[in-house]
Amino acid sequence: MNNFELYNPVNYVFGKGQIEKLKDLVPSNTKILIAYGGGSIFKNGVYDQVKAALGTQFEENNIVEFGGIEPNPRYETLMKAVAIIRDQKIGFVLAVGGGSVIDGTKFISAAVNYKGDAAEILRKRILFTDLAEVIPFGTVLTLPATGSEMNSGAVVTINETQEKLTLGGSALFPKFSIVDPTVITSLPKRQLQNGVVDAFTHVMEQYLTYTHDALLQDRIAEGILQTLVEIGPKVVENPTDYKLASNFVWSATMALNGLIQKGVPSDWATHMIGHELTALYEIDHARTLAIIGPNLYKVMFETKKDKLAQFGKRVWNIQEGSTEEIAKKAIEKTVEFFHTMGMKTKLSENTDDYAKTADFIVNRFEERGWKALGEKQNITPEKVREIVEMSY
Repeated sequence: MNNFELYNPVNYVFGKGQIEKLKDLVPSNTKILIAYGGGSIFKNGVYDQVKAALGTQFEENNIVEFGGIEPNPRYETLMKAVAIIRDQKIGFVLAVGGGSVIDGTKFISAAVNYKGDAAEILRKRILFTDLAEVIPFGTVLTLPATGSEMNSGAVVTINETQEKLTLGGSALFPKFSIVDPTVITSLPKRQLQNGVVDAFTHVMEQYLTYTHDALLQDRIAEGILQTLVEIGPKVVENPTDYKLASNFVWSATMALNGLIQKGVPSDWATHMIGHELTALYEIDHARTLAIIGPNLYKVMFETKKDKLAQFGKRVWNIQEGSTEEIAKKAIEKTVEFFHTMGMKTKLSENTDDYAKTADFIVNRFEERGWKALGEKQNITPEKVREIVEMSY
């Protein structure tokens, strides 16, 4: 097992009716910015619950609202919130939404006190480790998928240049996250499908590398994958079932709160390639992962086949055949699962304008100096091209 440090200071508040605890979690005598997305919180009742919980703060005019944070949050939009915080001397941000709103809030938190061009935070992948450098924030989760409610990473799109880039650091953990599984009852089926596949692929990025001696991490990862396979199709059809909803939400958090990544190698090339598809074509993030992931496993088969076979035996219960045969069947079962979850796993099924996609992505990676991706740093630009072209 590799050496590691585990630090996760998030106060994770889970269950029915927990939004009412907001009044005890947000700081008093501090002006608060409530950040949200396209307005679904007004339709599903979450805004009313937040307002009821923060009644005194609203009455004292300590609340400023900022809406319109997009799916795949835009740098340009987030900088408007940064300007408001600076101008009105706001001391705390409350993100009410899904992963995009929370990711956007992390960028806002980092950018407020940043000296210089805030786009550098993304382009230089600056890590924030000093709490004095950021504005504190908390979250009320409305869409489980990304695990952003319990980690310190974020992804933001610079619209002008069509770049989807990351930021993070130990100072960018939420102070608290309220997670009420009942909020998923109003989500569209497509968003629930996306959430399951997003969480599934988050686990795969940290699990599907090569065999190693971190036995517990493997078992936890496999448990999350098995749970998502079991409940994923059901929760999409029955989001009011609290057993399904609560296990889905907790699985999505566990998939990317840092626990299963400790002491093990990790990949993340599927995400790095998938981000480019979202930036280019506005394909839902989870759907880009369903396009790229299986093709990456095929192209990198020789270095991943042992772990693929373990995955096939333990998650898909494929017990007969050679290592190669079980590994190949595991990829097939994964694609079948993605199809069950409503994913179209070819790029050509998601956009007509795909002919030069591989050229664009390879050129962009080379411009950034990304010439060695994956857990073994063996996913070269040539491999990236092969992976993308296989998705056509």
